[in-house]
Amino acid sequence: MTSASSPAPRLRAIAICTLSIAMLGLAGCASFAGIGSDRQLAQPDSFATDRSLPAGQGAWPSTDWVKQFGDAQLSTLIDEAMAASPSLQQAQARIAAASALAESKGAPLLPSITAEADVTRNLFSETTIYPPPYGGSWYNEKRAFLSLGYELDVWGKNHAALEQAVSNRKAAEATAQETRLVLASSIASTYSQLATEYALHAVLKRTVAQRELLQNITADRVKTGLDTQIERNQSRGSSADARAQLVQSEGQIILTKQQLGALIGKGPDRGLQITEPQMHAIATPALPQNLPLNLLGRRPDIVAARWKVEAATRGIDVAKARFYPDINISASVGFDTLMNANPFTAASKSIAFGPAISLPIFEGGALRANLKGEYASYDLAVGSYNQTLNDAYGDVARQITAIRFIDQQLPIRREALNSSTRAYDLAKERYRIGLASQLVVLNAETALLAQQQTLINIEANRRNQQIALFKSLGGGFNAQDAGLAVTEPAAATTARP
Repeated sequence: MTSASSPAPRLRAIAICTLSIAMLGLAGCASFAGIGSDRQLAQPDSFATDRSLPAGQGAWPSTDWVKQFGDAQLSTLIDEAMAASPSLQQAQARIAAASALAESKGAPLLPSITAEADVTRNLFSETTIYPPPYGGSWYNEKRAFLSLGYELDVWGKNHAALEQAVSNRKAAEATAQETRLVLASSIASTYSQLATEYALHAVLKRTVAQRELLQNITADRVKTGLDTQIERNQSRGSSADARAQLVQSEGQIILTKQQLGALIGKGPDRGLQITEPQMHAIATPALPQNLPLNLLGRRPDIVAARWKVEAATRGIDVAKARFYPDINISASVGFDTLMNANPFTAASKSIAFGPAISLPIFEGGALRANLKGEYASYDLAVGSYNQTLNDAYGDVARQITAIRFIDQQLPIRREALNSSTRAYDLAKERYRIGLASQLVVLNAETALLAQQQTLINIEANRRNQQIALFKSLGGGFNAQDAGLAVTEPAAATTARP
């Protein structure tokens, strides 16, 4: 038979009261009816890509794709950038901040335990609730308590908040991978530009030498009476123009070197130490199989956008859970005494425990407004993801198409260069023996110079398109290997009302 002093009946009464209040809260709390979203994540098969992205038998780029250009100096510069770039330092700081937030969001899922102790000197009033001898006397109140609190996450609010924070952290990690990829490709592209400027500089040096030779020939012809001072001045002017272009080219090389030094995070003077690039021409790799589908896990910007959708979905779950009552359990045990004696005695023992429920009955529309805002964030995240996916397919298609047409132009441009070279050599020889005017030679040289520069620029453009292709294919990133793959089902299903 249960003793009258047993706490069991009290516990049952508390539990019944708690359950009754909770049921009343569910019946009377604010409603989120009518708030939702019909936005859906785009799927690869919703984009027309068959002709622009034909099926291939190639492999995805490896993380060391830049080594294919055969320039050790370029690889060294990228390694330096990965260690020193301020943009990567900022990305790492954002990851650290997101990780700290995730840790804080996980704290409410565990009980909280606090300990407190205090001693208070009290003078009790003679005209309040304390009768003599307490009223009008000084006493020392001594307290020492151990308290426990725990929120029953019945509606999953705290779990959703933790998942939202984890999703944001993973989005930050994917964004950091995108930053690394953008940085590596930017350095490779700028380095390719430097290689182009060195090649154009070599053409201009040959042009200066050719025009100096032409100037000497003109001087000899003036002495023999075959040319006049007009031809001599024309020759001197064209030679000076070539030297001016050479100086301009040297200045552009220095500017590009300084740009590279700033890109790698070491300052412009680091760029001045860079020697002439030795980038090799490479064959364009074949496209991987199932590219439209597999690209979802190969580009860090797509993965980051997908995690942002996931975070927005969890934000909706948190906002919905706020419509329901919070249920907390608290307990404390300790000692409390006003006597000038040892407080740690059985008589001074104090124990308290019980549930607490808060019900959102009327809140002026704040909860509904908050939920609408979360759905708006979800719609924005879905739209950003769909746009990122569309841009990614267009990015790959653009590089492949550009490379294909450049490859068709290259043989024609080389043939044109060979013809211009033969024409220039013939014009120069005819001028030397008096069968052609200086103007014929200058026109032939101008055509040759234009063909040389055009070929250099086309080859550089092809190299830059290849760098862009490696980037558009993810540069070796793999969401599965990085622990950033998103587990389906799609977040859009969860986000419906």
